[in-house]
Amino acid sequence: MDKLLSAERVEAIIRAGLPEAEAMQVRVEAVGDGRATIRIPFSPRMLRPGERVSGPTLFAAIDTAMYAAVLAHIGDQPMAVTSDINLHFLRACAPHDIVADAHILKLGKRLAVLSVTVGAAGDPPSVHATGSYSLPPA
Repeated sequence: MDKLLSAERVEAIIRAGLPEAEAMQVRVEAVGDGRATIRIPFSPRMLRPGERVSGPTLFAAIDTAMYAAVLAHIGDQPMAVTSDINLHFLRACAPHDIVADAHILKLGKRLAVLSVTVGAAGDPPSVHATGSYSLPPA
């Protein structure tokens, strides 16, 4: 994992390629050796009945964190795409900023495998996910 883009560069790539990331004000807070952390600021639009953060919002955070980790480590190649995601809801997610931490488990030539935890800032994780990204040819 010798390539490492800055958090600012990764955020710029994501916002340029995914207009919804701009609308959700997604922030890439950190990238590091095999990982990335993103934050989605709280908005009442992310709530479901019962005043809890919706599944689609949590899924978006998971996918975005995975994408940020992959981009940070493969360079400016925005054509990396989600191959699969498997998520486990652990508890309801409180209405706060959403933070997702992605860790690369394996970064191969054509596939990256990741693990992600996501939840309300300061709370225990609400979701644990695993997934993979198909990588563009080098």
